[in-house]
Amino acid sequence: MNEPTAAAAAEAGRSGAPREEYVLTLACPDKQGIVHAVSSYLFMTGCNIEDSRQFGDRDTGLFFMRVHFSAEAVRPDAAADGPGAAGAVSVEKLRASFAAIGDAFRMDWGIHRADARMRIVLMVSRFGHCLNDLLFRASIGALPVDIAAVVSNHRDFENLAASYDVPFHHIPVTKDTKAGAERRLLDLVAEQDVELVVLARYMQVISDDLCKQLNGRIINIHHSFLPSFKGARPYHQAHARGVKLIGATAHYVTAELDEGPIIEQEVERVGHEVTPEQLVAVGRDVECRALARAVTWHAEHRILLNGSRTVVFA
Repeated sequence: MNEPTAAAAAEAGRSGAPREEYVLTLACPDKQGIVHAVSSYLFMTGCNIEDSRQFGDRDTGLFFMRVHFSAEAVRPDAAADGPGAAGAVSVEKLRASFAAIGDAFRMDWGIHRADARMRIVLMVSRFGHCLNDLLFRASIGALPVDIAAVVSNHRDFENLAASYDVPFHHIPVTKDTKAGAERRLLDLVAEQDVELVVLARYMQVISDDLCKQLNGRIINIHHSFLPSFKGARPYHQAHARGVKLIGATAHYVTAELDEGPIIEQEVERVGHEVTPEQLVAVGRDVECRALARAVTWHAEHRILLNGSRTVVFA
């Protein structure tokens, strides 16, 4: 991105030193000097900027930034104070040294290894298309996640999870057991070091308390007919109204049902000749595509919350 860091990268390449890649994300009140402070920090720590995206929101007065950068890796055989560690960094060192800049600009920030696969839990009820799609994408490396578990209030997809060698947890939910079921989910999230919960057509309302505890860490998918066609058989309702667009929305879950910050939306045009069953099939496809992109972007730290909206550096 700039002369000094490009030169540093070239020098590292000539020396044959291995490099590791990281992602820095930040959000803070917008003011002069943020980009300079970040780029100067990366230069001073021997890092090279591979890609940088930023956005200043005039409505909220907030500034958002995502920087993909590389740095010389610490050799496994190098002593902490030896020559193999002299110019090298680690994610722990980066986080410790960046803290002062974060405090100075009142940043909400994070630094992550770019190759780290986020651990997630998939939740499903009795519609398995999104679950199957995410399991398959993860199995072939198309989704940068490790699926720690599948959780369901039914046993319909226990064998599907087993076919991908993913643990399955049956957690029934009734009015009387809802609080206990959510505690079991939170225990699983903590035990498995899970960073994201994905509602892959999980047909239970999430409590306000669970929404707060998983704020910014739980994604849902729904058809984009809401609120026009609520309740059962929404695609049949849509067919009766002669809709021309089928859509799906992936969003973060909040206490306001299906009204959390939108991450991604997908649409498909349909004609007058399609049947209700064909609408359902198209709807399943767009739901899978929208949800997969939302999970990918979250796992790659491309989404930053901006109040009731999101900033997506896709």
